[in-house]
Amino acid sequence: MELNKTFSIKPSEIQKKWLLIDADGVVLGRLASIIAKYLRGKHKPTYTPHMDMGDNVIVVNAEKVELTGKKRDDKIYYWHTGYPGGIKSRKASDILEGKFPERVLMKAVKRMLPKGPLARQQLTNLRVYTGNSHPHDAQDPSPVNIKDMNFKNSKRN
Repeated sequence: MELNKTFSIKPSEIQKKWLLIDADGVVLGRLASIIAKYLRGKHKPTYTPHMDMGDNVIVVNAEKVELTGKKRDDKIYYWHTGYPGGIKSRKASDILEGKFPERVLMKAVKRMLPKGPLARQQLTNLRVYTGNSHPHDAQDPSPVNIKDMNFKNSKRN
């Protein structure tokens, strides 16, 4: 009889829930780290690192996320076009006030996940929307209040 056996969950035993998070007034980095934890499944006692066992996360009001300090004006996102001299940049404030403000949160969560095929698969379980509505009412998502988890999760003036 072996008492010390390592537990590894089977794909048929994985149960995914739907979570709804309101990003209104929540600090970007803290929100992204909590979302990354839910996407990986690290909040579950049956966490297995090589399996996609995280929950589906819906984030609403992504344009109302807060950045502390002077990051809203000083934080710069860089990318390269692939051509010589093709380095491009855009400030966080320009993205948040632009056409796709949810990309700031998507990029923050993506960079907190490990790199590789599993992380790309887990990132497909994240849905980020601007505004208060989302098309996933049929999944009956359970709300998660990020502000009540820690007083530092919401921006103080």
